[in-house]
Amino acid sequence: MSEWKQCRLGDIVHINNDTYSPRENWKWVNYLDTGNLNENNINTLQFIDLSINKLPSRARRKVNIGSILYSTVRPNQRHYGYIKHNVDNLLVSTGFAVIDVDKAKADSKYIYYYLTQNDITEHLQSIAEQAVTTYPSITPTNIENLTIPLPSLPTQRKIASILSALDDKIELNNRMNKNLEEQARAIYKSWFVDFEPWGGVMPSDWRVGSVSELGKVVGGGTPSKSNKEYYTNDGIAWVTPKDLSNNKSKFIAHGEIDITDLGLAKSSATLMPKGSVLFSSRAPIGYLAISDGEVSTNQGFKSIVPFKNIGTAYVYYFLKENTEKIENIASGSTFKEVSGSTMKTIEVIIPDDITLRKFQSLCFSLFEQQKMLEYQSRHLSALRDALLPKLMSGELDVSDINL
Repeated sequence: MSEWKQCRLGDIVHINNDTYSPRENWKWVNYLDTGNLNENNINTLQFIDLSINKLPSRARRKVNIGSILYSTVRPNQRHYGYIKHNVDNLLVSTGFAVIDVDKAKADSKYIYYYLTQNDITEHLQSIAEQAVTTYPSITPTNIENLTIPLPSLPTQRKIASILSALDDKIELNNRMNKNLEEQARAIYKSWFVDFEPWGGVMPSDWRVGSVSELGKVVGGGTPSKSNKEYYTNDGIAWVTPKDLSNNKSKFIAHGEIDITDLGLAKSSATLMPKGSVLFSSRAPIGYLAISDGEVSTNQGFKSIVPFKNIGTAYVYYFLKENTEKIENIASGSTFKEVSGSTMKTIEVIIPDDITLRKFQSLCFSLFEQQKMLEYQSRHLSALRDALLPKLMSGELDVSDINL
């Protein structure tokens, strides 16, 4: 620790240093908005052909390799990331603080990991909540005024390398999982949308039915929040749409908080078996997950407990492929919602039992691999989060580690 010093972050970084001007006359842009980046995972990068479409007014910030992106709205929602590779004509939203590190003074990855610690995001969130703005927001100055413990550059790089190794494995797992998902979706589309194995025509022994023939449509409920006896940290799994927003995994065993047996009994929540398909029916419509154990949900779901002859895989991919259609038939004045009665009557193709069993069998091995990769990534993420504050404080000495 003798080599460590306390440093004001603003003395070693530059924030929002480079802005795009229309005079640069780019023909196209890759655009990243704050909502499409979460914990260094980009879910959508929007390609904009400027000869056809107008550039969004917020698409202004330029980035470099090594830039840190940090959302200034609600920091604890973790819309942050690190630019590891070059992306041509990349612009990001003005909702990001684009942080570029002085490489002579600090390692950019080390600074990234410092800013992504739970206590730092919560500290910035507390500042944001005091802001007189429409949404809880921070300013670049709030970031610059952070005091950071700074060891020597070699030590910074060692710490960053340890944490990066864990993140790289998580990223690899995510890529493998995405590939497995694409395989399963391709089979579903080939068999049940394009009917390719049957010459492009739906087999004569298949028929058009309704969702009520796929499984039992189940709503949910919320035990009274005023009764503490209804909630616990280790009880019956209870899932909300927010849990699926925060957790992008395909399989879910628990939400942020559980309910007690009494909470289940005193609410309209229903306990569903492993393999149930959870589908958020409002605010927003279309979050999907498969239960990896018995779960219940709040009223923001119209889940399906698949009939044995139908199987989880078919229900899951039907809902995934038809989310937009379901959203279009939703109703409501305050916010759109899909009712249980509407959900039950949605049209669906009902294949023969033999084909359904074959599809379930094909998907079973893919699902097991995906589940293993998701659990491994969660373990690695928890390990990284546990190591992060200890490495950043110098509690764990890395001086003898050769990387």
